[in-house]
Amino acid sequence: MKVKENILDFFVITFGTMIVTIAVFFFLVPSKVSVGSIAGLAVVLSNFVPLSVSALTMLMNVVLLIFGFFFIGKEFGAKTVYTALLMPALMGVLEIVFPNNQSLTNDQTLDVICYCVLVSVGMAMLFVRNASSGGLDIVAKFMNKYLRMDLGKAVSVAGMAVALSSVLVYDKKTVVLSVLGTYFNGIVLDHCIFGSTIKKRVCVISKKEKEILDFILYELHSGATKYQAYGTYSDAEYTEINTIVDKTEYLKLINFITKTDPDAFVTVYAVNEMMYKPKVVK
Repeated sequence: MKVKENILDFFVITFGTMIVTIAVFFFLVPSKVSVGSIAGLAVVLSNFVPLSVSALTMLMNVVLLIFGFFFIGKEFGAKTVYTALLMPALMGVLEIVFPNNQSLTNDQTLDVICYCVLVSVGMAMLFVRNASSGGLDIVAKFMNKYLRMDLGKAVSVAGMAVALSSVLVYDKKTVVLSVLGTYFNGIVLDHCIFGSTIKKRVCVISKKEKEILDFILYELHSGATKYQAYGTYSDAEYTEINTIVDKTEYLKLINFITKTDPDAFVTVYAVNEMMYKPKVVK
């Protein structure tokens, strides 16, 4: 199982890195917008330093990779080393294959939108596998780990300084697009990450308590917690069932409750993160 998981990690991380690289090369670089990332900073610095975007990205990644190893963890650091080396290599190949790279949309605003959507998908794939594309993603991961900040918000905060650096080179429109693009990138990234992993906390008060619990335990193969609750109007005693389910389980559960007890009182909450120790099956 460990070998299969490592192989899956390798393919997902490689594919995610390819998506990020394509987003940077075909949309970020031609737009000349410095959306908060090391690649964005490299675009700005390339106007002052006689090095390509890929070379500047590599140099800055080395410094941040050392930081990642010490403060985030060896597994994260090792995976990020791979992506940080792969991304500039892929960028270099694209620079050779497409030496006169031009905007695909011929519109700076559309380039920024396409970049934010595409790069967020790639970054989400990496973060879910405990990796990153290097650069400011390492800073964002540090903020996520030690400040408990959502990754999307951390990416936005870490990238704002880079986005504002575009004022040194570009016009006001480009600066505004850089800042807005950085903020939008964080929102889309959170959606990509939590959209696939978000769970639902379902709280149920029903006269069909046993049937609902049996369905949760034996049909969904999930767990539940029971609480004693009291109605303030009637002072009647009720049992509230609490369970956390994924999207597929949620639909099955709601359909079952609707058929079994149409009068059941149900509340639903979004759960972005859980910390628990899985039960050991004997």
